[in-house]
Amino acid sequence: MRISLIQLDIAFGNPAMNYAAVAQKISEAASAAPDCLILPELWTTGYDLTRLEDIGDPEGEITKEFISSLAKQYSINIIAGSVASRNDTGVTNRMYVFNRSGELVGQYSKLHLFQLMDEHLYLQPGEAKGLFTLDETLCAGLICYDIRFPEWVRAHTAQGAEILFVCAEWPLSRVSHWRALLISRAIENQCYVVACNRAGSDPANIFAGHSMIIDPWGDIVCEASEEEQILTGEIDLHQVREIRKQIPIFSDRRPELYN
Repeated sequence: MRISLIQLDIAFGNPAMNYAAVAQKISEAASAAPDCLILPELWTTGYDLTRLEDIGDPEGEITKEFISSLAKQYSINIIAGSVASRNDTGVTNRMYVFNRSGELVGQYSKLHLFQLMDEHLYLQPGEAKGLFTLDETLCAGLICYDIRFPEWVRAHTAQGAEILFVCAEWPLSRVSHWRALLISRAIENQCYVVACNRAGSDPANIFAGHSMIIDPWGDIVCEASEEEQILTGEIDLHQVREIRKQIPIFSDRRPELYN
């Protein structure tokens, strides 16, 4: 499977500018003929949290129509990062996933809200897992802070997920955590981790970039710099299955004793 990660700077609080930028980046990425691509977290608005009630996407409908059309046009599976999806009860940080035909095949609202960036003041937490299937492969979607909760990640891989797709706006000040946590999640779950972070800055933060693909041994397949970049790499899902046979951690688990 060939995967492209679109690591872009995000125009703070300017959805129109961000939709235009993403359309251009997806057009560029399509030239590498990827099977799927992934965008970063909150790519339509950035962390303009105080205005999400105004600039958030109503029920995600604008984003869903936009990404569905691009997925169908280029025949690419798209993990559409996450966007601020608003409804009558509030705003959620929601990931949408589309297959090559432009069909919505998965969605996930961020379960763990990051209080250090005031997410809990402006966002509603999700309540469901992020499992979805692309090209007959079971995958899971995670959003940024979620990677600090290994039990949440394991809830997906214990059900057979072979690829973890992570979208994020992870700050440069904790880039060492970003790399260590992602590598750990790959090793302990014997799966691929495809993690797309943003580049650039907003009024309060400088972001780390360093999007990457990590294999089930914890080796880095490819890694971006801190700048805007389209990163493309190849994964071999047979490696997941072989490693899970070689070191059978899932059958050796004793979850009845873990609580």
